[in-house]
Amino acid sequence: MRKILLYLIVVTSGLIFLARLFYLQVLDDSFVGLSENNAIKVVYDYPQRGFIFDRNGELLVSNQPSYDVMVIPRNLKPFDTTELCNILSITPQQLVERLDKAKIYSPRLPSVVIPQLTKSEYAYLGEKMRKYEGFYIQKRSLRDYYTEHGANVLGYITEVNQRIVNENPYYLSGDLIGKQGVEGYYEELLRGIKGVKYIQKDRFNRDIGAYKDGIYDTLPKKGKDLTITIDAELQKYGELLMENKRGGIIAIEPATGEILAMVTAPNYDPAQLVGRKRSANFTKLYYDTIAKPLYDRTLLAEYPPGSPFKVVNALIGLQEGVVDTHDRFSCHGGYFYGRGRKMGCHPHASPLDMIPGIAQSCNAYFANVYRRIVEKYPTPQEGVDNWANHLKSFGLGDYLGSDLSTGRPGKIPTSKYYNAIYNYPTYKWFSTATLSNAIGQGEVLMTPIQLANMTAAIANRGWFYTPHILKEIEGNPIKQQEYTEKKITTIDPEHFGPVIEGMHQVYKAGTASALQVPGIEIAGKTGTAENFTKINGKRVQLTDHSIFIAFAPVDNPKIALAVFVENGYWGGRYAGRIAGLMIEKYLKGEITRKDMESWILTHSLEEEYAKPYSGEPFRINQ
Repeated sequence: MRKILLYLIVVTSGLIFLARLFYLQVLDDSFVGLSENNAIKVVYDYPQRGFIFDRNGELLVSNQPSYDVMVIPRNLKPFDTTELCNILSITPQQLVERLDKAKIYSPRLPSVVIPQLTKSEYAYLGEKMRKYEGFYIQKRSLRDYYTEHGANVLGYITEVNQRIVNENPYYLSGDLIGKQGVEGYYEELLRGIKGVKYIQKDRFNRDIGAYKDGIYDTLPKKGKDLTITIDAELQKYGELLMENKRGGIIAIEPATGEILAMVTAPNYDPAQLVGRKRSANFTKLYYDTIAKPLYDRTLLAEYPPGSPFKVVNALIGLQEGVVDTHDRFSCHGGYFYGRGRKMGCHPHASPLDMIPGIAQSCNAYFANVYRRIVEKYPTPQEGVDNWANHLKSFGLGDYLGSDLSTGRPGKIPTSKYYNAIYNYPTYKWFSTATLSNAIGQGEVLMTPIQLANMTAAIANRGWFYTPHILKEIEGNPIKQQEYTEKKITTIDPEHFGPVIEGMHQVYKAGTASALQVPGIEIAGKTGTAENFTKINGKRVQLTDHSIFIAFAPVDNPKIALAVFVENGYWGGRYAGRIAGLMIEKYLKGEITRKDMESWILTHSLEEEYAKPYSGEPFRINQ
């Protein structure tokens, strides 16, 4: 019996071990991943990013080959540190720091040691890589720019940070990602899809070929080619006109909402942010806190709109029925109100009705119109809120919702805002408390793109499409509803005629009469906005901003634009000239007003921008 029992124990134990081995080797796959991680190397094949073309098919951005030195920390073998550092042109300390960073990221996954080698560096290093086990070279694509312009439009690509790696499984340490502009907003379209290769390794950690004959390998898929709405020649010309100046130009095709030019000044060559010098160049641009070349003024700068804002006040006055085109108001050097206060105005004929009021930019005329708009209602709170609602229908006071990578909402003040300022109901406020809004000098703030979009809505007589930068994907026109759906303003179409005629008369007999362009009928509006800053803790008035809006031709608008030139004195001096030149360049393809072009190209405002630091006096309303 004892022999049988011993026999049964031995047999049972054997069966248990066999069952456990069968389970571990056949049924349980929990160790497969670990086994394959030890025996298989994963190599990614990076796709080319999609190309970027302008609206006329001109290639703006393609790709060029680049090579990164990669490391898998756990595969490292002892090597000659000094020799490798000499080859890579880095110090031993830098190499140690990068290897330590790679180990922290993952001992098993690849990390970048040296990014973006040139072809010559790659050719020299490629012959020697066999001596440095654990290191290898990864081919990638960098951007290759065919233009020196539009850096703010195009954006740039940069290495992902750890936060992006943690949040998005597509990206690994060392991967590149689009930032800002088209590269940033349309990253998922442009980046393509990585290819993957699985390499079998033997017990000595040597590559022995494709894993399972490559059945799991995939090829990279190139990113999609994009056509953007920008006219490259117009963009280039706009940046030329804005040299030695600060500000922005936004030009829009009214019929489609397509952005034709988006010029911010100062700007930079997009090629500066490509290659191994990218980091040093970016740091230099980033820390230029005076000129701010990385700051896109067309989307981010919020300015008082000045006199161009008068045209929407005229439209609101007509819509509210508080004024008609024949109502005349006197101007005796300005508008007097409340305890001897005065809103000044430049000399012109008096009294004026609406069309000459716009053409001559009469402050007194629009002060009267604004008061009638607000005072139509029982309380100033109701009047201001109704006025603000009309303005918001033009896309003002909020983000436009465009496919641009950044932006600011501007400001359209409401009764809530003024109640807080004036501590209502402890203190009452009336229409005169907000009278500066009549001439775009109050609490209203607008970005250049908002002002350009407002101009396009006027050109269209009451509607607009959301401004956008993308035109086609792989040759197919975009169909996104947000860019193909009309936005209708609260102003009835019949009210736009007299306001547009007033803007037309700005060129014919008004404040821009010296800026006419032969053969083109233009509607426009000059603007001058007061400009303040703090110097040593004190609020100081600087030289005024120069502002201009325009569209042309009057009867069939092809272009609408807004121009801001910081510290540019008055509307017609800089912004008006630039607007006329941009319109002629786009519609004619050549410039006949050589006098205006020569003046703009030979005049600089750099001395003006230096005054807060040099202590020289500013010229107000010169």
